Amino acid sequence: MSLKKLILASENGYFGNYGGRYVPEMLVPIMDDLRDAFFAVVDDPNFLAELQDLYENYSGRPTPLTFCKNITVHLGGAKIYLKNEGLNHTGAHKINHCLGQALLAKRMKKSRIIAETGAGQHGLATASICAKLGFECVIYMGKKDYDRQRPNVFWMERMGAEIVPVFDGGQTLRDAVNAALKDLLAHPHDTHYLLGTACGPHPYPAMNAFFQSIVGKEIRQQILKHEQKLPDTIVACVGGGSNALGIFAEFLDEPSIELIGVEAGGKSITETRKNCDHAARMQSGTVGVTEGFKSYFLQDDEGQVRETHSISAGLDYSGVSPQMAYLRDKKRVNFSYALDDEVLAAYEFFARHEGILLALESAHAAVEVQKIAPKLSTEKIIVMNASGRGEKDLFITAPALDHDNFIEFLHSRA
Repeated sequence: MSLKKLILASENGYFGNYGGRYVPEMLVPIMDDLRDAFFAVVDDPNFLAELQDLYENYSGRPTPLTFCKNITVHLGGAKIYLKNEGLNHTGAHKINHCLGQALLAKRMKKSRIIAETGAGQHGLATASICAKLGFECVIYMGKKDYDRQRPNVFWMERMGAEIVPVFDGGQTLRDAVNAALKDLLAHPHDTHYLLGTACGPHPYPAMNAFFQSIVGKEIRQQILKHEQKLPDTIVACVGGGSNALGIFAEFLDEPSIELIGVEAGGKSITETRKNCDHAARMQSGTVGVTEGFKSYFLQDDEGQVRETHSISAGLDYSGVSPQMAYLRDKKRVNFSYALDDEVLAAYEFFARHEGILLALESAHAAVEVQKIAPKLSTEKIIVMNASGRGEKDLFITAPALDHDNFIEFLHSRA
């Protein structure tokens, strides 16, 4: 089986030793139904046509592949292209799998959708699709993320979603996932859990990677039109893994193309027994089972998950997609990390030179691009996935980059 087919269509839910379905007995029939429904539509022309129509006429696909001429000249090396997923409706790649899962829930005759969100982009996409298709919508959000991503909370509420702040644990994405799973246990018949990344129990990892693979498919067509050749290097940030798998999947069976995933290095790659100053699972994570799947997690010697840190809410997560764990072990994807200070600098760099405000998640990938591009010849091509746009991060970036003026502004409106 090709790597691409395994990553997008593993019917048993395993990717080498990773993945699986470790859930309470009560959730088994729910996951069975979801698995069967998903694999029934992957080759269904009617379903795929309806999904494509929503991609084009609701989300706004295809998103552009933008040549970053100014940055290419400034760095003096490889040509740099940016796949601008931030120009999707709701501002990120998240809407790709939200559209797919919502259509699936509609086929399964569900009336209620729940979701978790960290940065808020998955929540915003979920809220918009629920408004569009007529679902009741409840979104769980760690209280820390609820506060630092307040603009997205506001927009989700405008679309009619109920936003539930979660006060457990570190009050971040992991805790929101746990709260959503508890909700599903309490409402197993009418509810679809629209999980926001390529993690969780089978079939979520394969399903979300499948719906996100539209990104790489578009890139193949676009880059051949621009350059008449495929890229040499593809770079994406890695939180759960959905945006990285979306861009990588199309090229997994092209061994000449280097694939680089960039994790959250946070303040530093240091950790204590309970806490980490980062969220770089591939740097010091160990194999474990959490939230229904087996993968790499940041955990202590007893298997207790550690609290993580990242300036970007969407990467502030202790686990990673089982597909990414498998691709790491297979040495098909190389992993690096970016520190918070580097991320802010890259955010500024792309804004000043290309007029593009990257989401802080995407700015992690931009850090790596800045590092590697000058080392490559001008004949080489780098494609970076800009998985979202940066307006959502206002309450993080403004205090960090324009502290006095921003605080004064907030006080003047209090």
